[in-house]
Amino acid sequence: MLKSLQGFKEFLMRGNVIDLAVAVVIGTAFTTVVTAVTKGVITPLLAVAGGPDELGLGFHIVPGKAATFVEVGPIITAILNFVIVAAVLYFVLITPMRHLTNRFGTKKAAEPTQVELLIEIRDLLAQRDEAIEAEHAANQRVERELETSSPATGTPADGRGDDKIPSRY
Repeated sequence: MLKSLQGFKEFLMRGNVIDLAVAVVIGTAFTTVVTAVTKGVITPLLAVAGGPDELGLGFHIVPGKAATFVEVGPIITAILNFVIVAAVLYFVLITPMRHLTNRFGTKKAAEPTQVELLIEIRDLLAQRDEAIEAEHAANQRVERELETSSPATGTPADGRGDDKIPSRY
């Protein structure tokens, strides 16, 4: 139980979780402010633009029936809410954070391009081919030495008996 609480604490203390929580709280509070401003200022202005009808900016689907009135004012208000919140969050939070990160943040090593990766793969394959060729040449030398050794004694033809190359015969 204690380990699971410790893991939960570590999860909560990670920087990105706290940043997200702060962003949600700030976003909610700011949305409330923007909504109050649009309801108090923009909605009455849209109602004035809608004409003498007390229903506000919109139109009737069936003339004379109040239930068929399509309100355009709340849609415009919602769009303005969104644009104002997005603009303020961008200019107040995103832009300064990007500036601070660029100025003081750690710089990541540049990731290699596709061409650089392909060059590295080519070089590794070339090294592997060279190693295979060297091993093949060494095997051929050993086979030549075995072929030139004396079949009866198992010693090389030059008379050195200290080499312990097994005879084929």
